[in-house]
Amino acid sequence: MAKRLIQMVSTAIALIALTATAEAHVGVGSTAGFLHGFMHPLSGLDHVLAMIAVGCFAARLGGKALWLVPAAFVCMMLVGGAMGISGMSLPGVEIGIAASVIVLGAATALDFALPTSLAMGLVGFFAVFHGHAHGAEMPLEVSWLTYGMGFTLATALLHGFGLALGLANSISNVSRHGQIVKLSGAAMAVAGVGMMAGYL
Repeated sequence: MAKRLIQMVSTAIALIALTATAEAHVGVGSTAGFLHGFMHPLSGLDHVLAMIAVGCFAARLGGKALWLVPAAFVCMMLVGGAMGISGMSLPGVEIGIAASVIVLGAATALDFALPTSLAMGLVGFFAVFHGHAHGAEMPLEVSWLTYGMGFTLATALLHGFGLALGLANSISNVSRHGQIVKLSGAAMAVAGVGMMAGYL
């Protein structure tokens, strides 16, 4: 089941990305806004890694955290997005994003066990930085509404991919798969350290 979910999410991301490439010449209107928004989280390795890690982290916690943790990220990302679109400044956006990759990657690698409320607060804090980056880089000619819908959908799909990976890990009887997920988290954290070094 988890394997099928991974395949479905991967296929959805690929199809929408291909659609975005095919229709990018439109350049105006709601389609352009949605496509710009959708592609923004997918265009940066830092966003991709952090959002997949959120899904893996939520899967590790289980229970209500399966949907509350990703939902907290999405909600606070929209707050950050509104800040970025409105021109409000947020110090240390790049550092906050790099830190999110480090911390969430480590949470995946080390199986952090936090109460759901604390996990929601943790991912929500980092989500503001990601959202601000999305909002601040919105092209002037597109609709903020469709742009926001685009990056929200892309984020949800990446969370879904991470959830599928984490759930496959938790139900698998093959210890090798669990090690692969943990090693992936460790690789995310190392990548985050490299990103952080580039900003300091």
